[in-house]
Amino acid sequence: MPTDRQILIMTGMSGAGRSTAADALEDLGWYVVDNLPPQMLRPLVELAEHTGDTIPRVAAVVDVRGGRLFADVQSALESLRGTASELRVVFLDATDQALVRRFEQVRRPHPLQGDGTLLDGIAAERARMADLRNQSDVVIDTSDLNVHQLAAVIAEQFSEAADQTTRIAVESFGFKYGLPSDADLVADCRFLPNPFWVPELRPLTGLDPAVEKYVLDQEGAAEFIDAYVAALAPVLAGYRRENKRHATIAIGCTGGKHRSVAIAEELGRRLRALPDVTVSVKHRDLGRE
Repeated sequence: MPTDRQILIMTGMSGAGRSTAADALEDLGWYVVDNLPPQMLRPLVELAEHTGDTIPRVAAVVDVRGGRLFADVQSALESLRGTASELRVVFLDATDQALVRRFEQVRRPHPLQGDGTLLDGIAAERARMADLRNQSDVVIDTSDLNVHQLAAVIAEQFSEAADQTTRIAVESFGFKYGLPSDADLVADCRFLPNPFWVPELRPLTGLDPAVEKYVLDQEGAAEFIDAYVAALAPVLAGYRRENKRHATIAIGCTGGKHRSVAIAEELGRRLRALPDVTVSVKHRDLGRE
């Protein structure tokens, strides 16, 4: 198999956006096969090999629609690992609430629903997909993404320009709304005083200079950022050695509005100075009350 052949396996929960992601990959020049039985993964890769450089980037969508055939997905992936130098498994996920809403919008049953409810089908699929999710190289939570935002995420991670760097997403969040499900690393900045209790800062956010200065000037803030960036440097170097091209670093405070936003912005600025890293910063809970 050519050493520069890129193989992408797209999988995940039904309703999490696999079709949208597959379309986005096609737009980026990937050769995409949807609903492929796992047993056909190796023949697909071998077929691509015979084309020479004509099809250097191959993506296959595999999921529970394959029925009994899907049971062999783990062995099929194991047979490919070690032969394809650029094999990555991408898992699309979403909360139960988001999946239920999407299925109700299109008025279609879940493929594993049977005589039960939508939630019964989702629970059965989560159990069946648990091991595959844990072994995936990239997990993308699409709960709060529309089709255009998901396409942008796919383009950001899997375009040719993205292949040369490790893409780091720094994401602020509020612990009271739960951890981001796709976070690789989580840091807690609730050890800093909360601007919420300062009347003139309460209506502002960590994007406002007054809040940013208040947070970053607190005792321990600069030391935390310095130490965290230093700790991340060998981690990111290891990611590159292991061909892990994307990682999400989540920074949390109570509500995701003040401290985590200011720290995430500063951390993003500091990480951009590291070699072979592309950094984006987003704020999950900034618009919540």
